[in-house]
Amino acid sequence: MLPAGKNIKLKAVVRYDGTPFGGWQVQPERRTVQGDIEAALSRIASRPIRVQGAGRTDAGVHALGQVCSFTWPADAMPHERLRRSLSAMLGPAVRIESVAPVPNTFDARHSAISKRYAYTLDFVQEPDPISARYAWCVRHRVDLELLSEAARPLLGEHDFAGYQSSGAEAASTRRCIYSIELHRGGVFGPCDGDRLWRIEFHGNAFLYKMVRNITGSLVEVARGKLPKEWIVQQLEAGAPFRGRCAPAHGLALIEVLY
Repeated sequence: MLPAGKNIKLKAVVRYDGTPFGGWQVQPERRTVQGDIEAALSRIASRPIRVQGAGRTDAGVHALGQVCSFTWPADAMPHERLRRSLSAMLGPAVRIESVAPVPNTFDARHSAISKRYAYTLDFVQEPDPISARYAWCVRHRVDLELLSEAARPLLGEHDFAGYQSSGAEAASTRRCIYSIELHRGGVFGPCDGDRLWRIEFHGNAFLYKMVRNITGSLVEVARGKLPKEWIVQQLEAGAPFRGRCAPAHGLALIEVLY
């Protein structure tokens, strides 16, 4: 137990299915992941609790390792028991993977140094009833080697304004992508045959819909709809984004690193 009157800063790692949510961030008259977590925490603490997320995820986007931080009152439930109670209240769409104390200076968003996302592709003619919620069904023949080759010029630090969607303009559009890798299997596990593949992105930060815009563009190149050179041309041209935005349900926030 904490000493009387001494609050504690907590960090929680959150896993969720984004299908029923209007995104992470609290919005009026829409169910959101942040809204559900704050409501559960406030009920347990018997007072309003606000959380800071590591970043926003759009409606339909999933997370295996979203992170949030919040101040927890000393006279409320001990933090050692909080994870299980929260998961019981929030499940099955949301599960709290861990809850741990952190320094008061910790901020889930501003203390992050990089993030990992994965986008799952399902190469099948008809959407699979099980994977359809978590993968983009791509019915066209796709050259995976060409997809990987087209992604290479995006590595490193660039001005990614050309891959940002309008609606959430950032103060700076310079970002650094450390890796873009293609792996067999979706984010929730492997699949028989060659159906499911995922593109994993690791970078210091990402702009609004940047991962989805890059993914959609790479798929268009890999199916022969756009020339390989288009990827660099769009990067150099800057805003607005003129390519294809991959649908939200194939994207998942895998990990936030500190």
